[in-house]
Amino acid sequence: MSPESLGAVTTELKRIAQQLSLSDAQKEQLRTYLAGKHAELNEYRQQHPNISGTELVRKIVSVRGSLRQQVVKFLTPEQLGKWDTEVTRAKEFLGHKLDAAQNSGGPSPAA
Repeated sequence: MSPESLGAVTTELKRIAQQLSLSDAQKEQLRTYLAGKHAELNEYRQQHPNISGTELVRKIVSVRGSLRQQVVKFLTPEQLGKWDTEVTRAKEFLGHKLDAAQNSGGPSPAA
């Protein structure tokens, strides 16, 4: 991920955290989980240097799916509804329409 993309993602995550009114404990849980998934994706890309864009999109979709499963454990129902709305907005904001790219074999996203 380029420094510009990483900055955009960081800013967007901060905005989402504010919208959800996360407690300090929730912020830490989310931060820890996201850091782990970021490391997982980096390791995957290092192990597969010639990965196609479509394969990388599949991996990212898988990681995003597991993220939702994780946040269900510590967000309130109200926060979870806001999370789903904000994640949809973030995908649009960041230009990561992964499902469309995956189904069309489109270009690789900056992940």
